[in-house]
Amino acid sequence: MSAVIETPTSAVSGRVPATTRPRRWRRRQWGIKAALGVLVVVSLFPYVFMLSTSVKDNLQFAQSYWVPVLPLHWGNYATAWEQIRPYMVASIVVAAVSIVAIVVLSLLAGFVLARYRFPGRGFFFAAIAVLMMVPSISSLIPLFVMMRDLDLLNTYPVLIIPHVAGGVVIGTILMKTFIEGIPQELFDAARVDGAGAARLFTAITLPLSLPVIGTVALITINGVWNDFFWPLLTITENELRTVSVGLLFFQGQAGTDYGPMFAGYMLASLPLLLLFTFLSKYFLAGVQGGLPGSH
Repeated sequence: MSAVIETPTSAVSGRVPATTRPRRWRRRQWGIKAALGVLVVVSLFPYVFMLSTSVKDNLQFAQSYWVPVLPLHWGNYATAWEQIRPYMVASIVVAAVSIVAIVVLSLLAGFVLARYRFPGRGFFFAAIAVLMMVPSISSLIPLFVMMRDLDLLNTYPVLIIPHVAGGVVIGTILMKTFIEGIPQELFDAARVDGAGAARLFTAITLPLSLPVIGTVALITINGVWNDFFWPLLTITENELRTVSVGLLFFQGQAGTDYGPMFAGYMLASLPLLLLFTFLSKYFLAGVQGGLPGSH
């Protein structure tokens, strides 16, 4: 009597047995985690190197280029702060004024474009959107000539105006998209109660738009903090230089004193690091078009 060999159904159908699926899933998860771990290490390594170098003197830097060594020279931060303090103040002034101007202009424009119907509404919004496609480098020379003819070189306005002009474009698009997501019933109920346009803006639009306002503010301060070429081109007075340009001159003045120089880089990056650490949820909420915690 011939023996009958039974073939597993999974082998016939080509399906993976259920017992092997968790192992494959775990291997896949380990691969993803390993790839993300490598990405994190590569991304954070410059900051770790900058932190370790900021507490070294020149001899330690020459003898132990990669490895942290003792003693730690925390006085480098005091030296760096004395050097970059006026640059930090200039950057804060430019960022604060730019944020206020951009938020006010873009919020008003976004409110009008989102909640009112008028001839040319689509054309105006399309014109604003087209401005995002224009490379900023193409307007560099005309903008510089205009600022020179207006006698604005070596002043705060020459730093603020380009940021406001560029920030209002992306700010208006974000504001309009966000305000369109606010339920229309809120505006209809307010109109029934006799609210006018000013009351609709201050009582409904402004409070509910705080997430996207935070998003625009973070984008603006990031642009001001990282802007290098325009301040270098238009500012020659030391007290008006922003932090990105000031660090370049700090390097020239400090020579080969690497400890204070890297300490200055750490101090310059600290404000942005803290802002994005504590306000990231508002940034994401503004981009996604909702309130923090509503998704």
